[in-house]
Amino acid sequence: MREVLSAIQQWRAGGRKAALATVVKVYGSAPRPLGARMAVSSEKEIAGSVSGGCVEGAVVSEALNVLESSRPKLIPFGISDERAWSVGLSCGGEIEVFVEPLPDENLLGRLGESLAQERSCVLCTGLQGGLAGKHLLAWPDESESVGDIAGADRDALTSVAFDCLESQRCSRVALPSEQGACDVLIEPFPPLPRLIVIGAVHAAESLIAYARILGFRTWVVDPRSAFASPERFGHADRLITDWPIGALKPEDFHESTYVAVLSHDDKLDNPALKMALASPCRYIGVLGSKKTQAKRRSALLGMGVSESALDRLHAPIGLNLGGRRPEEIALSIMAEIITVRYGVKLD
Repeated sequence: MREVLSAIQQWRAGGRKAALATVVKVYGSAPRPLGARMAVSSEKEIAGSVSGGCVEGAVVSEALNVLESSRPKLIPFGISDERAWSVGLSCGGEIEVFVEPLPDENLLGRLGESLAQERSCVLCTGLQGGLAGKHLLAWPDESESVGDIAGADRDALTSVAFDCLESQRCSRVALPSEQGACDVLIEPFPPLPRLIVIGAVHAAESLIAYARILGFRTWVVDPRSAFASPERFGHADRLITDWPIGALKPEDFHESTYVAVLSHDDKLDNPALKMALASPCRYIGVLGSKKTQAKRRSALLGMGVSESALDRLHAPIGLNLGGRRPEEIALSIMAEIITVRYGVKLD
């Protein structure tokens, strides 16, 4: 949704109508994931994509029909092997696309505000039956929600929606509605991913570069200005030459925060770890051998960190890829972060 909101706002400001197309089911290989969106204006302008080019033309035609009828449609599309090759796949697949008139202006406005403020929220869209084309936008930090899904349906959906927000994964669920069973697409919007690196060591340079390529906001924290220099870390979004306890606040560690503690200096590492372990951040990894980790664990217990909190640590940090160069260590850390981000369990 983030990629199409600004275009939708421009079209509406210019008095143009628009329809929204969303990938709501994927069978086999497909170019775009569940929740991928494309917006189509009444003037045939396009923002976003549902298939990387495979079926966009057909979706535009369906979107214009929906604008004319004001009725949402759930449409299956097959992606042939030939078309799949054109977007980099080895074989075709099938997708279902839900095409609907734009949701209520207030709902989209509130969603846009939440995204701009990096405030977690979840958007639910009814796909079938009496809930088709109806929506619910909710926030986990307050009881308020907006949308035209009401009553018992709203209560039942909110609980499921917040579970999806915790896992940060888009999901299609069957909801036993007052109006009959209905499939609902649940799309979580956590804050944009943030990587906080403690320690401006050599591996951190490559780690920041990898993270930026993958869409992370990146922070480097280290009081040693000789290490944390703009010449070495000009590619970071924030470079903070201060001790972690002074540089970071509890609100800096949200549910999309990933923390890599790399300085190998207890005066830097342990206070940062204590702060991170008391927060809802999604990943906390720390550099050091197993022997070092045992000493660190004892020190953190002495600082009041609980055993259950310490079990969240990825220590030693990174997947065992066998590399030893700083760039390879950075790659192993980023690989582990990605597995945590997408909930992948490795053997």
